[in-house]
Amino acid sequence: MGNSSDDTYTLEDAEDEINILRRVEDDVVEAIENAATEEVLQYLIAEQELDIAHDGKRGLGKVRKAVLESRLASDRLKRLVSLRGDETPEDILVPEDVVRNAKVALEAGKPVVLYGPTGTGKTTFAKQLARETGIGYSLHTATPSWTPSDIIGGISPDYTGESLSYRTKLGCVSEGVRRARRFDVEYGVILDEITRADISKIFGPLYTAIENPHQTIFETDEGETIELDERVNIICTMNMSDRTVNELDNAITRRFAMIELDEYEEDKRRQLFKDWINTHISEATDLADAEILRLFERDYEGINHGHEATAQGTIMRFGPMHYRDVAVFLGVGCREGGEYEYDQTDAVGQAFRTYIVPRLLNSAAFPQVERIAEHYRTLNDEFEEFDLTPAAKLAERELEQERRQMGSYE
Repeated sequence: MGNSSDDTYTLEDAEDEINILRRVEDDVVEAIENAATEEVLQYLIAEQELDIAHDGKRGLGKVRKAVLESRLASDRLKRLVSLRGDETPEDILVPEDVVRNAKVALEAGKPVVLYGPTGTGKTTFAKQLARETGIGYSLHTATPSWTPSDIIGGISPDYTGESLSYRTKLGCVSEGVRRARRFDVEYGVILDEITRADISKIFGPLYTAIENPHQTIFETDEGETIELDERVNIICTMNMSDRTVNELDNAITRRFAMIELDEYEEDKRRQLFKDWINTHISEATDLADAEILRLFERDYEGINHGHEATAQGTIMRFGPMHYRDVAVFLGVGCREGGEYEYDQTDAVGQAFRTYIVPRLLNSAAFPQVERIAEHYRTLNDEFEEFDLTPAAKLAERELEQERRQMGSYE
């Protein structure tokens, strides 16, 4: 690979050899390592997208690692290669005070827990927050089987040799520390839906590390020690549909900044609904946009604030993000050749039966199940152009089952 006499690789060199660079990965890595200016990296990565050509649409391959290790690469360019293939929306729709409080907490060195009802966009905002406050992030969804080793690290069996052996394996926070160290960047570790796991159990060693940030929390087989690093932003999400903050262990509320996501501003919520309808329903179906929008809003308001026809208040807290699934279902099902092309009004009730009612019933107590069934009967009477019977019947069947179970205990 040719370069200038002072052993640096210029923009002219890159332009002259671009066809070779598109074919030879090692030459691209060498060009990045020997680049004369950041302009060379900009040309190779932002303009020619050679990281995609050699590393693929996503993932951390040799070319992207070279960019992250480059002393010339700007944070903007490092963020570009770290987030290749990430389709997280850029527009942040959560309330401004939520954004500001979360950013301040991370700047102050506190891990963050984003909590609130289902469908309020906690995971999406967690990714947006990680993108804005760091150079890349990893996302890990909790399961009931999680242990402290999933967070910090532990011993794992190694079957690669002739006989079974054991090696240390980093947990997701320790992996984040290693990446922040290697590339000298701020890095986000998202622990999603942590209420699926036993929080007190999995976070025990992490609590200790937060209290003593210079204490070694893990050591690899190679002797590398892992301590919490101020460059690592830990962001958790927590579904509070079936619990309250008061029910949490004091250990987490004392060590984490608790940021609530609940009610969206009305204009932002309405814009969300409009965008989903325009994107998925308007051109693909014969459904009336205005009536679908009104149904979304009436359903959301009835669940979250009550329905004047029933003279009762809130059923439960329920976020707006669920209605995107309804819009996608209607767009796919009612388009030309779709399963509901000739039964479009029926499709609306089926969409609510598929995506909205089960999510409500999943966390509903008996009195709420009664209210859900009543709510959809009322909506069905109000919207004569849509058949919401399937949604109402699903709630009614659940209600009958609950009644039978209660009767069996008497």
